[in-house]
Amino acid sequence: MSQYILSIDQGTTSSRAILFDLQGNIHATRQQEFPQHFPASGWVEHNPEDIWSSVQQTCDAVMAEECGDRGEVVAVGITNQRETTVVWDRETGEPVYNAIVWQDRRTASYCESLKSEGLESWVNSKTGLLIDPYFSATKIRWILENVAGVRERAERGELVFGTVDSFLLWRLTGGREHRTDATNASRTLLFNIHSQKWDPELLELFGIPESLLPEVMDSADQFGQITHGGALNGTSVLGVAGDQQAALFGQTCFGIGMAKSTYGTGCFLMLNTGDKALQSEHRLLTTVAYRVNGKPTYALEGSIFIAGATIQWLRDGLQLIRDACETEPLAEGTPVDHGVYLVPAFTGLGAPYWDPNARGAIFGLTRDTGIKEIVTAGLQSVCYQTKDLQKAMEKDGIRPVNLRVDGGMVANNWVLQFLADILGARVDRPSIVETTALGAAYLAGLEAGVYKSLEELAELWRCDRNFEPVMTKEDRDKLYDGWIQAVQKL
Repeated sequence: MSQYILSIDQGTTSSRAILFDLQGNIHATRQQEFPQHFPASGWVEHNPEDIWSSVQQTCDAVMAEECGDRGEVVAVGITNQRETTVVWDRETGEPVYNAIVWQDRRTASYCESLKSEGLESWVNSKTGLLIDPYFSATKIRWILENVAGVRERAERGELVFGTVDSFLLWRLTGGREHRTDATNASRTLLFNIHSQKWDPELLELFGIPESLLPEVMDSADQFGQITHGGALNGTSVLGVAGDQQAALFGQTCFGIGMAKSTYGTGCFLMLNTGDKALQSEHRLLTTVAYRVNGKPTYALEGSIFIAGATIQWLRDGLQLIRDACETEPLAEGTPVDHGVYLVPAFTGLGAPYWDPNARGAIFGLTRDTGIKEIVTAGLQSVCYQTKDLQKAMEKDGIRPVNLRVDGGMVANNWVLQFLADILGARVDRPSIVETTALGAAYLAGLEAGVYKSLEELAELWRCDRNFEPVMTKEDRDKLYDGWIQAVQKL
């Protein structure tokens, strides 16, 4: 009988269920988009019921198509959009407010007030993070302070908080398990990455009752048996990781200095630093890469808020293209030095700028500028932002010279060649680019005993294609200087 691991990949714009065999090959996949809500400038929300419904439907569809016998599924893994914040009733599971998405900037002024009090270095020393609306703590506080009756209910112990993984686990187990893993916990601004525990001083700073918080588990662990998951009932969730950490795991970047970059809605460059939590001097984040057998492995991370979402905006907002696949031939017919720079600061700028108030702009427009130049500039913006992260890591003493890439955008060969050129580094695309879901599957399989070690998992990684830089340093520097000038004009 064939055996499989099912991954729930709950992302920012869609949910997916992917069925992997034990060699990491995809046997079935289903994806469902769900609505985005923008109630005010810089605000981004999801209806948690839309998230739950999309997860249920994609899982049921995959099981019906490929795997009629749930006994063939040895484990379930969950990977999720990180930092997105849900607060719900401990008994009924009913959310008290929409999920506040990681992109949301509504708490920017509160974050500025904390920074003006000189608290950022203290918070950073505990969490590895910066004080920014990106992370969960200020979102939780906003819900407690701004939704009628919620503060009182939370103080009485009637409510719970979770990132999306916790919310899904609670629903899948019928409310029996309120848990998260160390990678998701490390993105909340409430978790001490050195002690690996929720930090009482941080809870006091943000005014958050400890009773709201989930139990923190290893990334490969016994999270709970599914009882409300339709065809998955009777199976167990054995692996959980935030999407970027899951991608690092799926890319088998287990050695110190190995790096991956994921190009989904945002872009996230993560570099394995082993058992040392390196403190960045250039506004990168220190985070838990994964925790296995009680031992945390750390990473240095640069987070870009808008990557693939730029292409989505070119398609849906400006309607310059009908489909993302049209971008590659448009870029191939455009000189790389066309003079247009698109800075997609739609919800602020992430690392290394951390400017929540920045907004997007297009520079260098002339009468000759057309659709192909603007589309190409959108693709290049993703690569320039990756260069920003590479430069910051270089200043911190570690320069990624070889990058394993994944996410929806890496199907575009033009993007990966330009990325290699602008970085001056080799870029490797794996045979299986769904590495976020694969990482969750690998974690679940590790806990299930399907895989015996990280070394065994590393043997499963396969390269589809390498992209070597061919651009001269002079041309690379000239293009990148134009980008820096564009950012400075915001």
